[in-house]
Amino acid sequence: MSNFVNLLLQWFEENQRSLPWRNETSPYKIWISEVILQQTRVNQGWNYYLDFINHFPTLTALASASEDEVLKVWQGLGYYSRARHLHQAAQHIVKDHNGVFPNSYTEIRKLKGVGDYTAAAIASIAFQLPYPAVDGNVLRVICRYFGIFEDVMLTSTKNRVKEICQKLMKNHSPGDFNQALMDFGATHCTPANPACETCQFNQKCYAFIHEQTKILPIKIKKIKMKNRYFHFIFFVDKAHQTIIQQRKESDIWKNLYQFPLVETSSVKFSIANYLKTKGIAITSPPVRLKEVHQQLSHQTIFATFYLVPIENIEVVANEGKITTVEELTNFPFPKMIAEIITVYD
Repeated sequence: MSNFVNLLLQWFEENQRSLPWRNETSPYKIWISEVILQQTRVNQGWNYYLDFINHFPTLTALASASEDEVLKVWQGLGYYSRARHLHQAAQHIVKDHNGVFPNSYTEIRKLKGVGDYTAAAIASIAFQLPYPAVDGNVLRVICRYFGIFEDVMLTSTKNRVKEICQKLMKNHSPGDFNQALMDFGATHCTPANPACETCQFNQKCYAFIHEQTKILPIKIKKIKMKNRYFHFIFFVDKAHQTIIQQRKESDIWKNLYQFPLVETSSVKFSIANYLKTKGIAITSPPVRLKEVHQQLSHQTIFATFYLVPIENIEVVANEGKITTVEELTNFPFPKMIAEIITVYD
């Protein structure tokens, strides 16, 4: 096992990715980077990380900001609960830890939005605590090298991989070990077309020797997808006023803003009938602006946007908050709505 780690760390020294959070010692910045990377690819998260740190350079700055400010900076990155949890956790650290980021795995794990992997990554990189950070990349490398045929979606398999990593990292830098294993899986031992022929492990890698790289790791996914049909109504009056709503329910995009929404069980929807039923008088026919769809982890959103000119926005004031079209960019919106606003503007 020691030979495996030595080869891995040597590879890491020569091939590690140059990332804006690499070699960072601040637990705050490491935390931000790890949360961004929970559901985001490195190349997409790179600029968001820099922008987030620019807006909130310290934990105190993040805790002092409003939730709307945090969500606005996060806009477009998706999985917005991450941003809300960061904000809540920062306020908790300021209140209960005197603004000092906790330096134990147990306390880090208690932070809102921090799971086993994120806690281990922060603890090992920021504080050199010996906790294996097991993500999809690590599962793939370990299962291929050691020939593990159990379903990686099972907790028992993840625990087995953790135990192996715990033994491997002994007497080595936990932070370097975790980062090396993650980088190796992300850039060399990739899901498709891994660079096995040039791999320093190919003489002892079970998957390579037994031609099982396309089989391992085994992942049995059981996700039931759901289709949802959203119809957003963009009311605009002669004074360029409009209506927006803040999503409060425990659902996607919580606390972000949207135009008045009608959700239906199918794609069928008549904007004319809806306006007639509501008794809303319009100054010209509604315009179908755009149809878009967005694939999320467990659901697909089919969204249609309608521009509805009306005489006075007060007629639909009960639908939400009155603002001007020009001020819409001050609010955090889901990406698909933000893009509509940009086009209209």
